[in-house]
Amino acid sequence: MSPLPSLSRREREVMDLVYELENATAAEIQENMADPPTYSAVRSILRNLVEKGHLVSEPDGPRYLYSPTMPALRARRSAMRHVLRTFFGDSVEGAVATLLELREGNLTPEEHARLQAMIEKAAEEGR
Repeated sequence: MSPLPSLSRREREVMDLVYELENATAAEIQENMADPPTYSAVRSILRNLVEKGHLVSEPDGPRYLYSPTMPALRARRSAMRHVLRTFFGDSVEGAVATLLELREGNLTPEEHARLQAMIEKAAEEGR
């Protein structure tokens, strides 16, 4: 599958909101944007995202409801692959170390145990 066209800053902001809201109308997106553009500008951004293949729209009464074409889990994995490759030279250790450094406060015992279990499972699977 070929990668979807890249996004402008505003398009990325809209996509982030659609993922956060799971699906949304133009008005809901505009309400949640930082320094929102006009309603017409939001609709134009949404139209562009549909044309680029990032969103689908379906009528919902007098308005349209926008949803991402890529499931959130797949989008997260794609974004993490990009970040891992671009900023960490494919080093999982470097990425995890940075995440731990960014974390304010200590991991809870439950978080520590879950992470340890994930690491052990990955080792058993040869990853």
